[in-house]
Amino acid sequence: MSDTDILDAVDRFLEREVRPHVARMEHDDVWPEAIVEGMATLGLFGATISPEHGGLGLSAETYARVVERVARVWMSLAGIFNSHLIAAAAVERFGTEAQRRAFLPDMASGAKRGGLALTEPDCGTDLQAIRMRAQRDGNRGYVLNGTKTWISNGLHGQVFAVLVKTDPAAHPVHRGMSLFLLEKGEGFAAGRKFEKLGYKGIDSAELIFENHRAGVDRLIGGVEGKGLAQTLAALELGRINVAARGVGVAQAALDEAIRYSQIRKTFGKPICEHQAIQLKLADMATRTEAGRLLTESAARAYDRGGRTSLETSMAKLFASEAAVENSLDAMRVHGGYGYSKEFPVERLYRDAPLLVIGEGTSEVQRMVIARQLIERNPV
Repeated sequence: MSDTDILDAVDRFLEREVRPHVARMEHDDVWPEAIVEGMATLGLFGATISPEHGGLGLSAETYARVVERVARVWMSLAGIFNSHLIAAAAVERFGTEAQRRAFLPDMASGAKRGGLALTEPDCGTDLQAIRMRAQRDGNRGYVLNGTKTWISNGLHGQVFAVLVKTDPAAHPVHRGMSLFLLEKGEGFAAGRKFEKLGYKGIDSAELIFENHRAGVDRLIGGVEGKGLAQTLAALELGRINVAARGVGVAQAALDEAIRYSQIRKTFGKPICEHQAIQLKLADMATRTEAGRLLTESAARAYDRGGRTSLETSMAKLFASEAAVENSLDAMRVHGGYGYSKEFPVERLYRDAPLLVIGEGTSEVQRMVIARQLIERNPV
């Protein structure tokens, strides 16, 4: 199947199976089980996993286009397979051959879904401050204790890449951090679900580990102390996803504003003929296209290989901020109706802020960009 065929299939699925149900399911915060199964059938849970392991093997550039299309209709859906694919990327890039054979086929088919578990109650951006511990128990493997929080797919996922400390006394700290691939079972269960302003449908929940035992075969790559580097590398794909989501939300807000501006009349003419509205539409369109171009550039850099933190951070920063600005401008174009649940713009306005927080805040992206600029341009 060509990339064009895949994109066309995604478009048909979204129009037939998603768009008619978004308003009801989003406002009721309903887990979209049938839609998730449809995404699995389309192969989206294996979008970037290699065909060798049962995935579609999409390039990051094509994957970004898929994500943009999904986010234009319902942004939450892109989050369901994003976190899952970040975990899969960590396994495929850094796991042992046995780990790839054991997990990737089921992850690609969607038979086992999950995500990435990083955040803890006292730790968000500063990953080196995590407290969750994996303690070696002789030849029996590891015993894990701790809590992860705000984990996407936490309730409905089965398998998670979990960042822990295997040596809390290590210096520098990252040498004591390791990444495990763990399945729910004895000593590992979901906790409470968090209620959110937006980003409905996808569950964000706690993961609780109480003396959970894991064999040494669950340590990704089989070597301790590589977890932070593995996580940061896998998050580059996550930033492309969030950037593409930002473009999708920005485009959806623009689409709604263009449509409404042509049917709403004031002072005897459609509001799109008023200069004040024209200026907003022009700015919204320019932001959207700039975000799209940055995202495509970052995806191409990812496809070429090597470190892409500069490119992915720039794309994520700009596109996510564009989504926030466009969602507010779309609401202003709609006036009072933009504040009503009758129109999609109020959902876009609630969803967009997640994008400037998730996968690293805009402030963190700016710091990453600045550091990379200095590193790449030494005096």
